[in-house]
Parts: sequence; C-alpha cells; structure tokens
Amino acid sequence: MRAIAVNGSPRKNWNTATLLKHALKGAASQGAETELVNLYDLAYKGCTSCFACKEIGGKNYGRCALRDELAPVLEEVATADVLILGTPVYFGAETGEMRSFLERLLFPYLTYTPGYACIFPGKLQVGLVYTMNVPEKDLAARNYDKTFGATQGYLARVFGNCDLLLSTDTYQFSDYSKYLSTCWDAEAKKKRREEVFPLDCQHSFAMGEKLAAAAKVP
Repeated sequence: MRAIAVNGSPRKNWNTATLLKHALKGAASQGAETELVNLYDLAYKGCTSCFACKEIGGKNYGRCALRDELAPVLEEVATADVLILGTPVYFGAETGEMRSFLERLLFPYLTYTPGYACIFPGKLQVGLVYTMNVPEKDLAARNYDKTFGATQGYLARVFGNCDLLLSTDTYQFSDYSKYLSTCWDAEAKKKRREEVFPLDCQHSFAMGEKLAAAAKVP
C-alpha cells in the first residue's frame, strides 16, 4: 500500500507541510509506504487544453499528455492507494501550483458525456488539507466554505471520496515583529500555535490513518 502527500506550499517545514507529514505518519501506522511531494520543487504548468486526454482511440486517452516534471507524479498517483493534498490559502483559494496540479490530475478522468462520467481506473482514498490565517468564524463570510467545498466535490466526483481538514488562524511567521502585520495579535497567534495547532496535527494523523485503513478494505 502506498500513500502520497502533495504539498502545494512553497514552504517545506511550516504549517501545510507539517500537517501532511503527520497525515503520512498516520498512513504509515496502517502499513503504508509513504512519499511527500513538494510541488514547488517541480517545473510544470497547468492544463494546456490540448484535449489529448479526450481523443477517442488516442495514445493519451484518459491521461495527461504533457511530459514535464509533474508527469511522473501523476503516474505515481494513478497507482497509489492514498492521496493527501495540502495547500495554504492564497487570495481565497489554493496556491497556483496546487491549482495547476489539480487541473492536470482531474481533467483527464472526467469525460464529456452526460453527467461527466469519471474513468479513473483505480481505487484511491483522498484527503484535502487547507491552512489559512482566517479564523474559523469568518470562513462563511468569505465564501471559503463554498470554495473548499467545490474542490472537495471535484475530488470526490473523480475518486469517489474526499475527506477535508481545515487548519485556521495559523501562525504565519516565527517573528511577527519583522513584518508589517498589525492586523493580527502576535501573542494570540503564538498561543494558538502552541495550543491548537498540535490538535490539528492529531486530526491530520487521524485522517491519514483512516484513509489508509479504508484503502486496505477489498
């Protein structure tokens, strides 16, 4: 059993990456071999609308035809058992790298047929993790619940399932005095990092554990 986590943050050791590492530990506790992919290490772009993945009888039908540094990752995902995606929220949505990854991951498996039937050939347990500065109480006012729900919905449509984990009001810098960030209370942020973020890590571990356990079911 293989579990792959995909980090859509440029930071390899901060909030998003930390949660993904805990999720992989959870998957490993169920016997999964694990891998963490950092999208910002790769040179690639989003969907180019070549439609090769839709060409009837074409050699790339049902898979992305672009051959770049993302291509091997997409091939690994296609044969994995667990996929956990993580991204910070930039301007109300996923990072550009994560959005481009999602385009390349999902579009080849959706067909232009009534109901947009999915042709993903495998069985994949999926998790989606968001980190953000916004407090939980403000998510609906910013329509984040709809944004996150839409992405979760696309993943569930293609793969049949998608668990969602939100880590809100996160600690953005280790030293708030170095940056113009007076809209936040640095001490409150630090306190939340010490008291709440560890709980988010526990929830992420539990997500990975749950997904890997589900992947073992025939």
